[in-house]
Amino acid sequence: QVQLMESGGGLVQPGGSLRLSCEASGSIASINAMGWYRQAPGKQREFVATITSSAGSHYADSVLGRFTISMDSTKKTVSLQMSNLKPEDTAVYYCNAGIVGEQTMWAGYWGQGTQVTVSS
Repeated sequence: QVQLMESGGGLVQPGGSLRLSCEASGSIASINAMGWYRQAPGKQREFVATITSSAGSHYADSVLGRFTISMDSTKKTVSLQMSNLKPEDTAVYYCNAGIVGEQTMWAGYWGQGTQVTVSS
């Protein structure tokens, strides 16, 4: 069974920085993409950033230039370095990954989410 576990959320002042991490575990044969989404109160979940070994990284316009996504395929981890944070970045951040299991076909997986609050 595949699981994604996020860490690194918290409270930060506007203009500050946070680093989120996500580790995939379980019976994994390969990971073809990992990324981050977020959901603010009363809003739909939205795309933040994604990364693959072949296609590189992509960002939502709202975070371009402030967030950086990176992936370590060996360790099965993805990180999101967030800088110059704004109150509108406040949300629950979810890790997402496209994974082929050792005994299962490709499927998309979600972590449980980690809260990021940007406030003075």
